[in-house]
Amino acid sequence: MEATIEKIKKEFKLTPQEALADIFPIKKSLYIGIPKEDFFQEKRIPLTPNSIASLINQGHRIVIESCAGEASNFDDEEYINAGAQIVTSKEEVFKANIILKTAPITNSEVQYFQSNQAIFSPILIPHLDKNIMKRMMQLKITAIAYDYIKASENYYPYVDSMGDIAGSFSIILAGKYLSGENGKGILLGGIAGQPPCKVLIIGAGNVGLAAAKSAIGLGAQVQIFDDDIQLLNQIRNQLGNNIYTSVLDPLNLKKNLSRADVAIGALHHIDGLTPKIITETMVAQMKKSAVIIDTCIDHGGCFETSRITNHDQPIFIKHGVIHYCVPNITSSVSRTASYSMSNILTPLFRKLSQYGGIESFVRSDKYFRNGVFLYKGTITKEFIASKFELKYTDLNLLITSDF
Repeated sequence: MEATIEKIKKEFKLTPQEALADIFPIKKSLYIGIPKEDFFQEKRIPLTPNSIASLINQGHRIVIESCAGEASNFDDEEYINAGAQIVTSKEEVFKANIILKTAPITNSEVQYFQSNQAIFSPILIPHLDKNIMKRMMQLKITAIAYDYIKASENYYPYVDSMGDIAGSFSIILAGKYLSGENGKGILLGGIAGQPPCKVLIIGAGNVGLAAAKSAIGLGAQVQIFDDDIQLLNQIRNQLGNNIYTSVLDPLNLKKNLSRADVAIGALHHIDGLTPKIITETMVAQMKKSAVIIDTCIDHGGCFETSRITNHDQPIFIKHGVIHYCVPNITSSVSRTASYSMSNILTPLFRKLSQYGGIESFVRSDKYFRNGVFLYKGTITKEFIASKFELKYTDLNLLITSDF
């Protein structure tokens, strides 16, 4: 009998196999809070009613402060119908384990922080506050910046999505101010017998590309400057040879800037701050009533003459040049931007849930891990630690010590 069993094992390869461990964590229900923003006239909301309904149907709990979506034309009733709980106090919202914000964390919110919370928000270095960081460190909070979350090696979904909106809208704004009260009273694209406007774009990234597409679509003459030859080649391949591209040579930039009707600041920031490529002298030599749209102002701006404005008073004039320097330019089209954010965050939170929560996801997904700037109270981005002269620890070391 034993000989027969051995024969069957050999024929059908029934030899004992080592069991594979189930390394994929179990699904975890998330408790998410969304406060109403009060930062720089922020109008976006991170999740739309449809996305809320999708997440709640999967077993998650979502609490929203009353009127949080009002500025994007989403009323409380829509969120209630989607299954969300509407509360009237910020304190109730901040009882959630995960907080979703569309604006940076403010001093007024610090009092509501809970120990071991996870907070998702954009990170704007010029607005970072040392006292806020210290309080988050004391409470062992994990903070994730949308701007630094990757979906693949060189793809930042939030940055690219908001960049598309900012770039396209910057040209709409340029046209508005060129033809407005303080402008030249001209069309961006010109007409028969009248040459088109010259649009100079500084930065060939996602914002610059979107701005170039919109400007060309309106008939403007477009120039793009960047030091990344690969990006310039990509733009030429996408938009054709009728677009002028150049590296950031100061003399060439100065000459072309003096002839431009519109200048768009679209440089990518370096460690949270944008280099000021355009000097005040260059701006002073621009045409009178020319328009500057500095989409980099969230990270300090790339024009020396830029200073933060707001949606109520969006422009100022310096050296005869109109400056538009409103942070978070995408909030001007808040409903579109909210849908865009929601399209990014909804699948992200589904995935986060499947991995068993924040900690498991941080350990398992290197692209998500890139967005973490504070992990259980420890600063994990060197440029943030340097700004405040605080201790920095590499996140990879922290998650290794967690095991």
